[in-house]
Amino acid sequence: MTNIVSIKNISKIYDNKFKALDDLSLDIKEGEIFALLGPNGAGKSTLINIICGIVSPTSGNVLVNNYDNVKDFRKTRAMIGIVPQELNLEALETVWDNVCYSRGLYGKSNNFNYIEKILKELSLWDKKNNKLRELSGGMKRRVLIAKALSHQPSIIFLDEPSASVDVELRKDMWKIIKRLKKNGVTIILTTHYIEEAQEISDRVAIINQGKIIIVEKKDELIKRLGQKKLIIELHQKISKIPDKLTSYNLVLNNDGTQITYIYDTTNERTGITTLLNQIRDEGLNLKDINTEKSSLEDIFINLVKGDNNELLRS
Repeated sequence: MTNIVSIKNISKIYDNKFKALDDLSLDIKEGEIFALLGPNGAGKSTLINIICGIVSPTSGNVLVNNYDNVKDFRKTRAMIGIVPQELNLEALETVWDNVCYSRGLYGKSNNFNYIEKILKELSLWDKKNNKLRELSGGMKRRVLIAKALSHQPSIIFLDEPSASVDVELRKDMWKIIKRLKKNGVTIILTTHYIEEAQEISDRVAIINQGKIIIVEKKDELIKRLGQKKLIIELHQKISKIPDKLTSYNLVLNNDGTQITYIYDTTNERTGITTLLNQIRDEGLNLKDINTEKSSLEDIFINLVKGDNNELLRS
């Protein structure tokens, strides 16, 4: 896949000397769902605003489909749709008028068939004559997506797309995003719901203190940096981990009936066989054994904390 957004050596230093972005470079591929993760203040919003031409960088440049987003602002801005986190909508306007007006802002001629198509895809067609103040929070968020799509952009930025919606609507939003990808739209999203990135993204970038820590395909990242937990249930309660097992850094749960062993899937030897043999030698009777794989959230927390550094260098 070709790069549709290329960010080269971007830095942003504000008037108060705060460095929001520090010599950051990043490529986003055409047609992918790209998740940008990071704690509050990491630089996510600044980076998105720079790509969209809303904020000027202190140094560096951004290419959108090979056009410079400063020199060719009109061309690049026409390629981009933005779905903000805040529900700022014209409350007294109808859904139909609102979306059509957004299309007109980009100098696009009327295309009622296209507007009808996106409203139907977003399950908004039966609400087309409703005023925006009459809609639920989830429906208003769908209208934001319709507005962002109104001028037929090739890139969509989604800032916390499922914020303030319930679990059912969140899953509906994920389906919408996957459909957009099938239609050839490149989707770049920021999210605090790590499960959202894990569910729908193709690649993940983690940003912290204005720098990109890692960029990788989601599945490969989970495989490479992931850990597994071996959860051992015991028939009898124990008050502490036997001394001969302390080298495994086992964790005993509160009621003393479950031991957890965390191991690295990238190592040739996990130590599981030796551990189980030593547990038997200690006279502990096993009731059950289960494994759990670490999630993208676990990896995110470890990377932001500075853990997994050895793996990052490999």
